[in-house]
Order: sequence, then C-alpha cells, then structure tokens
Amino acid sequence: MKITVKLIGPLIYEGGFSEKTLTLPRPMTAGELSAHVKIDRKRPTIITRNGRAVANSDTLADGDRVVISHIYSGG
Repeated sequence: MKITVKLIGPLIYEGGFSEKTLTLPRPMTAGELSAHVKIDRKRPTIITRNGRAVANSDTLADGDRVVISHIYSGG
C-alpha cells in the first residue's frame, strides 16, 4: 500500500523528511502512521487524509495523501 505523507513545521525534524511516498508493510490507522514515521505519540497533532481531518483510529487506504501537523494557534 502506497501513501504520500507530508510533515509540517517542527515535525519535519522529528520525522526526518518534509514529504515522501511510503510503501506501508500493512494497512495502518492514522495513529499508527504517526508512530511509523517516528512522531512521538505524546505529541498532539492534527492529521488530515485527502484534505479532511481524521481520527487516529481511521484506517488509511492506498493512494491517500496524509498531512501531519503540530497543533498551532494564533491570529
């Protein structure tokens, strides 16, 4: 299963990349993907799949584009 993963902000340094296509060894949830790309599970993040927010328990599908971002605020 191939997906494209984009990391935002400081997560780039934690994961070691900005954007890349990954071949996953098995189907994964969004939360499992975070751990797979070395994002600390304790770190609060926002995960989107194909432009829509998902829960950590949502299962990813072949061809998905996933963006993982840190929680941020401001105005």
